[in-house]
Amino acid sequence: MTVPGIDYAALFAATPSPYLVLDPDLVIVEVNQAYLEATQRTRDNLIGQLVFDAFPDNPADPDADGVRNLGASLHRVLTSRTPDTMALQRYDIPVMSRPGSFEERWWSPINTPILGPDGNVHWIIHRVEDVTAFVQSRAGGNDTHFLSALTERETLEAELYARARELQLLNEELRLAHTRERQVAVALQEAMLQAPDLARHDNVAVRYLPATGSLNVCGDWYDLVDLHDGRFAVAVGDVVGHGLEAAAVMGMLRSALSAAIRALERPAQALEVLGLYSRSVEGALNTTVAKALVDPTSRLIIYSSAGHPPPILLSSDGTSTLLDQATDPPLAVRPQHVPRPQASATYCSGDTLVLYTDGLIERRYEDIYAGIDRLTEALGQCGDLAPELLADSLLARLGLAGGGRDDIALVVVRL
Repeated sequence: MTVPGIDYAALFAATPSPYLVLDPDLVIVEVNQAYLEATQRTRDNLIGQLVFDAFPDNPADPDADGVRNLGASLHRVLTSRTPDTMALQRYDIPVMSRPGSFEERWWSPINTPILGPDGNVHWIIHRVEDVTAFVQSRAGGNDTHFLSALTERETLEAELYARARELQLLNEELRLAHTRERQVAVALQEAMLQAPDLARHDNVAVRYLPATGSLNVCGDWYDLVDLHDGRFAVAVGDVVGHGLEAAAVMGMLRSALSAAIRALERPAQALEVLGLYSRSVEGALNTTVAKALVDPTSRLIIYSSAGHPPPILLSSDGTSTLLDQATDPPLAVRPQHVPRPQASATYCSGDTLVLYTDGLIERRYEDIYAGIDRLTEALGQCGDLAPELLADSLLARLGLAGGGRDDIALVVVRL
């Protein structure tokens, strides 16, 4: 919201803290006077430059890590769409009057995203405070005479500074380890989500989006299996857990369900078999699954659910029906085997069946049915689109085109 009569450009220019504005490509698009003074630069030196071209690492410092650390922070802002506060960072700046020379500088940075109407990051505000004088005044912190001369407050400040640097290094190691595990887990997940029968269905669109800025990745899956007489089965599932463990459990359960539906051809019985199998799989407890069999001859959908959000049948007139008449607890919850329920629904040519995982609808501090209502409303607005366009439009309308806080699996079937 803007207040009439306030010149926001002048306000930004006069702000006493140094500010730099970057676009999503990390190109400098604006800078205030305080930043120019702190870095001894001019607007012409900075506007239009990639931030790392304007401020490269000091080549004379073999331990320089400013570019790497700032780049990692900016990447986290772009992916998580949340602010990222960096620990104290040494990032020397070029001396414009002496080409090739750098001046030692220490900064306390914070990077904040500015989101556009589409929910994506349109700009990043890079705010810094120059703490060089403080750091250099503590440069002799290991000297006994220096320490004895410090006041109690100065000693505390020096200790906090030392702990901050240690914490920054530890956090960077943890982030790198998490990034490696995440990359491996997502690659494994995507490799196991191959569905050969999907190539024969131009009426079906599938999407898998790993969670952004989170460890909660690689528990969701989708599948499509062709049966005889033109029938086919679709499924989505959600394993509790994250990372490589969740990806491994997902792969085992997905394969077991794919085999079970081929042999039994009834969703409820296939889920019964999967439930029995899941008891022997560590990490499978509380997995949720929705399974639907589509029979084009009788125009019938036969479905069963193990604790999963209900599939949605969208009519060609824009009305939605929840397929929630065969819902049972998640896998491996009951101590004894109990037959799974099964229900059916008729459909008309041109209707759309949508299966999804909870990452598509759940929001923190919100009832799950509010998310289902939001999904059905979005379906009513774009349900006439072809499956591929419909899948993309749904994600965009729900603000999830770039992913969300949780994994998302989505299957759209034009019947």
